[in-house]
Amino acid sequence: MKRKRKHQHSGGEVTELARETAKVEQYWIVGDRPEPRNPPKNYNYVEELINLQIELIKLQEYVRHNRLKICVIFEGRDAAGKGGVIKRITDPLNPRVCRVVALATPTERERGQWYFQRYVAELPSAGEIVLFDRSWYNRASVERVMGFCTEEEYQEFMRSCPLFEEMLIRSGIILVKYWFSVNDEEQEKRFQDRMRNPIKRWKLSAIDIESRRHWVDYSQAKDLMFAQTDTKVSPWYVVNSDNKKQARLNCIAHLLSRVPYQDLNPVEIALPPRQSDSDYKRPKITSQRFVPDIY
Repeated sequence: MKRKRKHQHSGGEVTELARETAKVEQYWIVGDRPEPRNPPKNYNYVEELINLQIELIKLQEYVRHNRLKICVIFEGRDAAGKGGVIKRITDPLNPRVCRVVALATPTERERGQWYFQRYVAELPSAGEIVLFDRSWYNRASVERVMGFCTEEEYQEFMRSCPLFEEMLIRSGIILVKYWFSVNDEEQEKRFQDRMRNPIKRWKLSAIDIESRRHWVDYSQAKDLMFAQTDTKVSPWYVVNSDNKKQARLNCIAHLLSRVPYQDLNPVEIALPPRQSDSDYKRPKITSQRFVPDIY
């Protein structure tokens, strides 16, 4: 009897999923793969950004429609422009499809877990894009340089990371890794700007300030990390971010090229007539609290 109920429940889920898929598909027509845009030499930054963001919306709908799993990692120097690129990617997208993961310092409980465990919990589900604003590579950079992990923990990470990423890719996750590179003069200018600009001051952390003392140490840590984790299966892509605006456009354009999405054109829909409100009586305005009209 129990088996029969289980079978019926499973069949019900399959049926429900098929109905949901049919509901989604009826609103879209799959088109061709969009042609890569060749911007003119005298391009306008805002116009190019708008064009790329339109393509991101197409990518989002294709990911949702085909239940793809996209994981994008953003690593690099402090003040290299990672946050700016992430913001331009997420601005036009649905937060239910595309979300940002920026984990804080691990708790005492998390320190006792398998190192990758708290990152695994944030990996994309079907139909989702996840952007990691720093990732498990903290162990190969910040933790390594600042002494937040032991030598044994670091060596274990370097051995297991390529295997971990290969496992993610084999499971169907599209993994894209970006390293943002900025020269020391430009980084210095951005640090100074953050110190003087109250709107940007929050971006300057104690670790950022301390990292100035370890410029060479971070460079060496990055070189060792690339030597071990820049593989054919899961390569690193370096973004030259000395010019922030160019870096944003180049990174978004490259991300679009890494996912084999197609254009989904919405089908024209006839809106049904609105329900008649002849029997509805609206409450008195005086019974509600309104936000004051200050502007």
